[in-house]
Amino acid sequence: MSDASTTAEVEVTDNPGKDRYEARLDGNLVGFAQYIRTDELIAFVHTEVERAYEGRGVGSALVRASLDAARADGFAVLAVCPFYTAWIGRHREYQDLLYSSKSRVTD
Repeated sequence: MSDASTTAEVEVTDNPGKDRYEARLDGNLVGFAQYIRTDELIAFVHTEVERAYEGRGVGSALVRASLDAARADGFAVLAVCPFYTAWIGRHREYQDLLYSSKSRVTD
């Protein structure tokens, strides 16, 4: 099965009660992206995909859907999770979401 067709079948939803986005295929939970949300940003700290579904676009569907939601909601993104960091590095159209501190330490 190709990455594109698998991704199209993945349903991604936000589960704020568990502080994570969840990916489902045929109603079954197959992955999630854990986050910490503040007033100004959302930090993605851990992503997990069931071993049987690795390499089938589930992780990419999670990242894309969660970043699209962050953009729509006006959140900056802190990519703590290495999967998020790498994915954003390959998809420049999402790099504008990355959080940058506005504070500076001065002597």
